[in-house]
Amino acid sequence: MGKRVVIMKAGGIKTVTTQPMAKPEPAANEVRIKVAYAGINFADLLMRMGFYNPRPPYPFTPGYEVSGVVDAVGAEVKDLTAGLRVVAAMRNGGQASYVLVNPERVLVLPDSISLKTAAATPVTYLTAHHMLHHLGHLKADDSVLIHGGAGGVGTAALQLCQWAGVSKVWATSSKPKHHIITKYGARPIDRHHEDFGAIIKNETQDKGVDHILDPIGGEHLKKSLSSLAEGGRLYTYGLSAAAPSGKRSLLKAMFALRKTPRFDPLRLMTRNRGVFGVHMGTWTNEVVMHEQLNRILQGIQEGHLEPIIDSVFPAERIQEAHQYIHDAKNIGKVLLEFEASP
Repeated sequence: MGKRVVIMKAGGIKTVTTQPMAKPEPAANEVRIKVAYAGINFADLLMRMGFYNPRPPYPFTPGYEVSGVVDAVGAEVKDLTAGLRVVAAMRNGGQASYVLVNPERVLVLPDSISLKTAAATPVTYLTAHHMLHHLGHLKADDSVLIHGGAGGVGTAALQLCQWAGVSKVWATSSKPKHHIITKYGARPIDRHHEDFGAIIKNETQDKGVDHILDPIGGEHLKKSLSSLAEGGRLYTYGLSAAAPSGKRSLLKAMFALRKTPRFDPLRLMTRNRGVFGVHMGTWTNEVVMHEQLNRILQGIQEGHLEPIIDSVFPAERIQEAHQYIHDAKNIGKVLLEFEASP
């Protein structure tokens, strides 16, 4: 018997638990992976709170990314065999001892990349790479503002900017986390005590920046949009403003949603700015995903990228892991560890 994380209903920390699970049998075009590590993302917390879509109906198992060993393959699977070390990008359900995955979403790992490192890669690096490179066509002379620079996507974006030779990078975080931002050559901004809009305006001579990554949402997006340069792109990929204290509050969530701007296409047109919404869990072009994941793994192998793993929690301590992320204690990625029996 294995185990799986289950979100029972919308609510607080106690609505997520770990339950026993039987080993599922793969269909003809599925791969079964015995999971070593699964990533946790803020989206999982928002789904638990009932503030994030799309999500499966309750109860369900969350999880967008896993690493482990291929345990079995369906009759139609050609290029994967039992025993291979792999990483997989899931649509959901990854936080379990065993998962069934479409082989198109599975990559074989080189020996030089550990299972722990691999599990910290798909969501954070794919999201950052997709925004900056696939959508943004990032160039070395571009400028970038990264909100939540010490988080999983934030640290991935900082490294991708450094790899691309981008020198004009700003990143917001709480002051105790500024060291990780300066490590990757960016200018830190204290998210609690400094006005990022005023700093960007002053340090770019009123020009603004070319790319802004914003996982906060709500009213924060308005200020981000006003900090864009001509031809700039704003990427929105989260709504952490709906859960600022880690406690489920419909009032706070509704306030954040109410303050989310309704973008006027004519205004965007006249100011030559663009807004992208990004959710890699709903991205369906597997070819593009594969290309990006392969480039990310290449970057790790060559030393350009180094996934930052803040902590690893046993799957049974899922509630503690959720609270840890809610309290914004992590720098980089938080993982769950599974130890499924054969």
